[in-house]
Amino acid sequence: MNAKMKAPPASNENVRKSMQGNKRRDTKPELVVRRMLRDMGYPGYRLDWKKAHGHPDIAYPGRKIAIYVMGCFWHHHEGCKYASTPKQHSDYWQAKFARNKARDAEVRAAMAADGWHVVEIWECELKKDKLEETRERLQQEIRYAFVKL
Repeated sequence: MNAKMKAPPASNENVRKSMQGNKRRDTKPELVVRRMLRDMGYPGYRLDWKKAHGHPDIAYPGRKIAIYVMGCFWHHHEGCKYASTPKQHSDYWQAKFARNKARDAEVRAAMAADGWHVVEIWECELKKDKLEETRERLQQEIRYAFVKL
């Protein structure tokens, strides 16, 4: 499951540049969620916290709250229009998405077993038409986790 597959060559120069431009942290969706948290009065989070399973994008270690900001493409969000499979090298991409989903499930289970409250925010939930609904859900999740302790 953890065996790394070598990525196939990009089909053209534009694809290569696009793929090289993908960042691991401080992505636009992460910055939106962090701003939301500050605006709601929840500063003091840790970023990419290494002491927890899967290095949550945003963590409140004292409250055991982990927030993962999931890219719809990379984590292959079910039923989402942004979760397409590239036509070039589709076998590679299907295997990669399957590994990503399996790893995500393992991380969620390990975090729950350690008593963490895990919140997943999908990239598509941060689009304008869903932003307020996502903000309300995030607020409820954090309040629930604070009360649970």
